[in-house]
Order: sequence, then C-alpha cells, then structure tokens
Amino acid sequence: MGPATYRAGAFVTAAERLGLDVVPGLDLPEPLAGRWQVTLGLDYNDPEEAARRVAAFAAEHPVAAILAVDDGATLVAARAAALAGLPHNEPASALAARDKLVMRERLAAGGVPAPEFRSYPLTVNPAAIADDVRYPCVVKPTRLSGSRGVIRADTPADFVAAFERTRRLLLGEGANPETTCLLVERFIPGVEVALEGLLTGGALRVLALFDKPDPLDGPFFEETIYVTPSRLPPATQEAIARRTAEAAAALGLREGPVHAELRINDEDVWPIELAGRSIGGLCSTILEFGAGMSLEELILRHAVGLPLPSTERTGEAVGVMMIPIPRGGVLRGVYGTEEASRVPRITGVEITARPNYPIFPLPEGASYLGFIFARGESPALVEAALREAHARLEIRIDPLLTMQRAG
Repeated sequence: MGPATYRAGAFVTAAERLGLDVVPGLDLPEPLAGRWQVTLGLDYNDPEEAARRVAAFAAEHPVAAILAVDDGATLVAARAAALAGLPHNEPASALAARDKLVMRERLAAGGVPAPEFRSYPLTVNPAAIADDVRYPCVVKPTRLSGSRGVIRADTPADFVAAFERTRRLLLGEGANPETTCLLVERFIPGVEVALEGLLTGGALRVLALFDKPDPLDGPFFEETIYVTPSRLPPATQEAIARRTAEAAAALGLREGPVHAELRINDEDVWPIELAGRSIGGLCSTILEFGAGMSLEELILRHAVGLPLPSTERTGEAVGVMMIPIPRGGVLRGVYGTEEASRVPRITGVEITARPNYPIFPLPEGASYLGFIFARGESPALVEAALREAHARLEIRIDPLLTMQRAG
C-alpha cells in the first residue's frame, strides 16, 4: 500500500478479526516505514525489485496472500505473488488495469466497447494536433488515479489548454517527458455508476452497484455522492454486470477485488475504468455483508482461502459523499460538522484534510476534504440526507498568498 492510503486501518482491523498477521509493504524507505511493527520498505518506481523483496520475505515466512490495497501497489503485488507461487492476477493483467492506455488497447482487442482513443507523447505540441482530435474529448494521464489530470475539451483551444495543464501536472510529479504519454479519448455522455466486485477464477461476483447522482460532464470529474442499491432498472444492472465481467476478462483479471466505473447511454454500456483493487477512500465503511462482515474482511477471506459467508449486502440503502474541495488554498477549518451529523439518516462525518495545510481541487488535487456517511430507508432519502448535511458545512480556505505573506 501507499503511505497515504485511507484503507490501512480497515484492512488491519479485518485481519485482526480473522486472526491474520499483516506485514505492510509501504512505498517508503525502510527507516521511514519502520513505524509499523513489521514492514517492508519498497520502491514502487522499481516494481521488479520491490516484488523480489516481497517474494524473498514470503520465502522465509508463512505468507498466505499478497494483496494490493491501492492502485500504486497492484503491479508489485501481482509480480510478488507470481514469484512466491501464490494466487494472483498475471502481472500483464495488473498492468492493463493500472495503465489506461494498455487498458484501452486490451478492451479494444477483446471486442469490449470503449471510447475511441489515441496517445500522444508529452513532448508533442498540442496546437499541432488539436485539429485532428474529435470533440468533445477527454485528456487523461495513463497512470494517475482519482480523476487527477483528467480534463474534458470541447474545442481545439480547450484541448491545448487541457493538454498543457495535465502535462505540467505530470512533469511536477517527476514524469519523464521522453517516455510518458497522454491518452486522448472521446467523451462518453451518460449516467455513471461504480461497481464493486470480486473475481474467483475469472467469475465475477457483484458486491455492490453504486449510483452517482451528480452529473460528471466535466471539465473536471470530481466524484461526490455514491448511493447503493442502484435505482437503475434490473435489466440495466444485469447489463452492467455482464459488461464488467467482459472487461475483466479482456484485461485478463481473474482473482481478487475489482472496482469498475462505467457509463450507460442509448448506445451501450461503456467501461471507463477497471481497477484491480477495492473501492478507495473511506467509502467501503458503508458496506456490510452477511452477518456484519466488512468489505475488507470479505476480500481477506477470499485472498487466504477462508470460507466466504453470504456476500449479499445487508441493511438499508447506504451512501457516502466525498466532500469536494471548492477551491485551492490553505484550509483553515471545516465548521458545522456537529450540525451535519444531526441530520436524520446521517451516520457520520469525518474530515480527513489537515487544517493549516495547502489543499487543491481537481485536476491537480489528490484527496478530498473528508467523507459524509448515511443510511436510510431508500436511496432517495440517503441522497437527500447527504446533500443536506453537506449544505450545513462551512469550509474556510484562505488564499495561498495569505500564507506566503504571513511567512
């Protein structure tokens, strides 16, 4: 896992409940990673060497499974599991689920509907290719997650600005301009959903299907509300599940959790993203299966070969709002959380951004302000509660210039 993941606590808690020991492999130098009881410091920029280190550890200890918690860890986990002889997705499949260009190529080769796409090196002059692009389009990095750097362009001028903005972001992240490319694909309109699933021998089991009631039409694609069960017709939900299974097969994914983003319109069901890991952030905390089993416990049971009780989701409708960052600056505080928590059907409000630190919205930002959780009698009531709770929050963000002058 990455050192900034939201997911560590949930997986550790699930492991403790199952009596499993956890050895975190962190993308950190060994001395910094040592705050954990037993930790492997890994360099995800060198996945081959990182995988060898994990496999060497597994050769000396009774390791039952190697699991990727977030996107950056999937390549290392797949390669390490292959070296250790443990159940895994093939490294090439993990790459296809991690790299958006490889994903598009695999989907096209597998006959799975996907938007038209082309890739361009970072070194290209976007003005020289702007007239060759079909609009509206989406410019996106091939490896970043959480919609970072993803920008819609409706005109050649929009395209040039989007290309240059995403290029600046990647160069700021240390990307090599000679070997890094950008993906440019046709914008697919429609309703967007997220599917949480589990693969066993290539067979997909749908764990949850989330509606995303806020439109995601750009120019940026910040996700906000997830609600399940879905309010789409049963036939549409079945089509979404079939298409997700087809996409996973085209990528070669066969084992473990998958998180898929799809769009539905009058033309077809379109896979937009398919990741070989479970849902991000703190969103999984709203999901329970069987007799109160968490998503993380279900994933760990599957990974180590323990029996899987019922994977039917229990309880009422549930939802989560990933609190968006309204503008860049220095976060001074989020006020009104107690008032938001008193909204009927709200089960929790958690602010994860640290006060007095700079924060940035998409497309450059990499996090949310926090999360609002709700549970209720119907998806509509859950959605309304999330919106009301969010309206009661007051977010104070000072311009960065204020901080610079104060310094």
